[in-house]
Amino acid sequence: MKRVQKFRSIEEMNKAPVLVRESQEPPFERFLRHCARYWAIAPKRYPRGVFKFRSIEEAQEARNKHSLLPPDDSTES
Repeated sequence: MKRVQKFRSIEEMNKAPVLVRESQEPPFERFLRHCARYWAIAPKRYPRGVFKFRSIEEAQEARNKHSLLPPDDSTES
C-alpha cells in the first residue's frame, strides 16, 4: 500500500525528498504502458456532422480512418 505524505506548507513540501519507485521493467516498456494509458483516456476526435455512405464498405472505411485503433484487416461475410 502506498503511503500518503501530508505537508503543512509549500516550503515543507519542497524540502521533502521525491519518492520514486524503482521499476524492474525496461524504460521503453514503461513508456509504452504510459502511451497505452494516454490513448485509453484521451478524448476521441471524430469529424462533426452527419454523413451518408453509398455502401457498408465505404462507411467502414470512414470509421477505420477516424478510429484510434489499427484498421481491422479481417473481412466478415
